[in-house]
Amino acid sequence: MQRAHSKELFATAQTFFPGGVNSPVRAFGSVGGDPICMDRGSGAYIYDVDDNRYIDYVCSYGPLILGHAPKRVAEAIIGAVHKGTTFGATNPKEVALAQRVQQAMPHMESMRMVSSGTEATMSAARVARGATGRDRIIKFAGCYHGHADLFLVAETGSGLATLGLPGSAGVPRGAISDTLTVPYNDLDATAALLEQIGDTVAAIIVEPLACNMGLVKPRPGFLQGLRQLCDRYGALLIFDEVITGFRVGLGGATERFGVRPDLTTLGKIIGGGLPVGAYGGRKDIMACVAPLGPVYQAGTLSGNPLAMAAGAATLDALMEDGLYERLEARGAAFMDQMNAVLQKYDRVGRMVREGSIFYLWLCPQATDDPLDYNDIKRADSALYQRFFKELLQRRICFAPSGFEVGFISAAHSEADLQETVRAVDESLDVALHARGAL
Repeated sequence: MQRAHSKELFATAQTFFPGGVNSPVRAFGSVGGDPICMDRGSGAYIYDVDDNRYIDYVCSYGPLILGHAPKRVAEAIIGAVHKGTTFGATNPKEVALAQRVQQAMPHMESMRMVSSGTEATMSAARVARGATGRDRIIKFAGCYHGHADLFLVAETGSGLATLGLPGSAGVPRGAISDTLTVPYNDLDATAALLEQIGDTVAAIIVEPLACNMGLVKPRPGFLQGLRQLCDRYGALLIFDEVITGFRVGLGGATERFGVRPDLTTLGKIIGGGLPVGAYGGRKDIMACVAPLGPVYQAGTLSGNPLAMAAGAATLDALMEDGLYERLEARGAAFMDQMNAVLQKYDRVGRMVREGSIFYLWLCPQATDDPLDYNDIKRADSALYQRFFKELLQRRICFAPSGFEVGFISAAHSEADLQETVRAVDESLDVALHARGAL
């Protein structure tokens, strides 16, 4: 496979961007080799600048639930462009998207549109502090909530795990002094911490389905227990649904697991592939946000009409009958076939799945799904590196990190999935032989 143009373009990119990228994982640091530079996408496929076609399971890390360049979303964006790209004022498209979000997620009684998931989580934490008059935030090891200072503590998710960093330089100690971390799925540890400092905690923030340290599902009762603890100690419960919102169902993880948070953060899918974020929840809490209240947050491009139009068109498609059922069925069949392949190689790992999100956990002899970040770190990173390169040679695009999840879109056909299973089988065979494991 020829990738000369990718290599040339990446060399040029390195003269402009740190590491040649605008987001670290794109640099292929944990898998080695030269990154692939992409030119275009269509449906389930993505094409590099050398015109090689790949079946894409990165899906821009989640937003492309309909696949690349779906016609109705493209037409919505084009229509919005002709009316103006930004106004700095309330516009009909932001109201239309908010109506759709609230229709699917009634707990979003009031919301604010922003431009990224990081901005959404940062703002939600500020609102929680302003509403409660408290400073401390509890988060969970391995959960990533964007790159705002207060969240960049140790064990913060896929990006930092990929780079092997314990946190981030440039974050003052004071910025994280009120952020406390406990193990994911450990309700006892959370309860013990709250027993000591509960009256100082503004909020517990959690990925209800952890998707930034691989894929870790909540234990039965974990989310319900967090809800009860927040109620007991007067803290707010924040669900970070930047990835899971509209991905695991129309009502997101909130609907899927039946636990109602006080605040929710959204992103990715609600922008239809354009930069977007949102935070919201209980109306009385959101009344603290300026201009109604004292918590300040603003953004010139918040509610951008192009992103709002793309998001509304995407949500309209998701509200059509049968889409999530088809994704669920294809995801279940894909997982069964993948696990059969992994079993063939003496249980070299497990496929973990929830809805259309999946994670290939290359943890030899694993018999159960991972429960926390320590479990995830047992994965064989060296094996994933070899496997990734072999898979890419077979024109299948997984994330260039063993800590990232993958996504199935509505554009992936059964034939695409079956081709992927065959490529995974071949790639594992080569990777394991290269390591001398077979």
